[in-house]
Amino acid sequence: MMELKVLGQAQQAENPKGGCSAGSCGSTDDQLSHLPEAIREKVHNHPCYSEEAHHYFARMHVAVAPACNIQCHYCNRKYDCANESRPGVVSELLTPDQAVKKTMAVAANIPQMTVLGIAGPGDPLANPERTFATFRMLSEQAPDIKLCVSTNGLALPAAVDELARHNIDHVTITINCVDPEIGAKIYPWVFWNNRRVKGKKGARILIEQQQKGLEMLVARGILVKVNSVMIPGVNDEHLKEVSRIVKQKGAFLHNVMPLIAEAEHGTFYGVMGQRGPKPSELQALQDACAGDMNMMRHCRQCRADAVGLLGEDRGAEFTLDKIEQMDIDYGAAMQKRARVHAAIAEELAAKQVAKPAEHPVQPKGISDKSYRPVLMAVATQGGGVINQHFGHAKEFLVYEVGMGGVRFIGHRKTDLYCEGGDTCGDGESVLARNIRALEGCEVVLCSKIGFEPWGQLEEAGIQPNGEHAMEPIEDAVMAVYKEMIEDGRLDEGAAGQAKATA
Repeated sequence: MMELKVLGQAQQAENPKGGCSAGSCGSTDDQLSHLPEAIREKVHNHPCYSEEAHHYFARMHVAVAPACNIQCHYCNRKYDCANESRPGVVSELLTPDQAVKKTMAVAANIPQMTVLGIAGPGDPLANPERTFATFRMLSEQAPDIKLCVSTNGLALPAAVDELARHNIDHVTITINCVDPEIGAKIYPWVFWNNRRVKGKKGARILIEQQQKGLEMLVARGILVKVNSVMIPGVNDEHLKEVSRIVKQKGAFLHNVMPLIAEAEHGTFYGVMGQRGPKPSELQALQDACAGDMNMMRHCRQCRADAVGLLGEDRGAEFTLDKIEQMDIDYGAAMQKRARVHAAIAEELAAKQVAKPAEHPVQPKGISDKSYRPVLMAVATQGGGVINQHFGHAKEFLVYEVGMGGVRFIGHRKTDLYCEGGDTCGDGESVLARNIRALEGCEVVLCSKIGFEPWGQLEEAGIQPNGEHAMEPIEDAVMAVYKEMIEDGRLDEGAAGQAKATA
């Protein structure tokens, strides 16, 4: 346990502005408890499949797949780009040999890294030679690392046998529709049988391949996560049907993501002014799709070369030129990885034993009443605790706290307001944008906050709170909720709930 805590402190010292998160890349430990042991083993330390795991374990993507076999209106692949954080963007394209070398370097320096994924910048299965060469070498050299692939699904059925051969037991398919009419509004063309197929015909081919691939993977016992991009006015209502169908066919997890459509990214949707969803719209759709299917809410829509905990990107530390200068004892590094993983397992086991069955709300004298839920934003660098300065946060995790307990909702990306030191300098416009990003939240919890942002948050109707530094997130937000009830700051019943979810 001590080694894990010391390691975390050292990493924060090395990367004080790095953001992580807590949130939910899928299933909580409670949701996993009913699963067979073989499935739990696949997901317990996978940050994208387990909500608990993403507080502790890291992932990385290697950019070995430049070509793509479809065109999406929300995608614009960029290379040699360090300034955007979204899918399809990379700083360096790698050969399979370079990708393996980078993976080993990251595994040695970030011992919590458990997952290696290929997600682009194009489609991995449109680049099968490069993709499977990478997987083959990693299976031999780093058998303790889980291997994942993310695909649009067009070439998936033909690749299922090869995926199974390399022991790849986590596959993500991006499925935005099951109706060719809607698909034609999202995909201008697909490249199929050596020709470009446009419109509804192309969308129909893509949908058929995606569904066939999903069924084949499930039949092989490979866990499938379905990603869907929520595009207001195009597929937002339709995604409920997508969720119903993929659940019926055995998908393990559904991840409904917001459209990223800023004009500066150069996508068709961005140039044409297609808006992305509001946080309240995304939450409502995720809730509608959830039912009894696991819903991923902590996705960060990572770059195709992301490195580190979800919500942070340490890729700049592992460029090819820097890796060449590293002197790594891989034997010692692998022993350290084993110790760190064991320490995390010990901490999670202890946490589970100590965790009450629920967070009941029982303020003195009023436990028989019902009060509306509240959205609270949290600044964290990981570990499931409140451990980040307001001015250092690049994102905030959002939790809904109510009479029934605590529920993770999602995250809100923000700009870095404070560059360090005792003052936050010329950050007024950045601060204003960040406060707007927290719209709908009534409380923001952080380890520390300056006088100026404190005042502006209060003016915006958001109460700052720095009294729960280094406390577990769920315990802290529930404690604040109870204080709000006891202080008379909450209405009874559902009154005012619109404000909390706006």
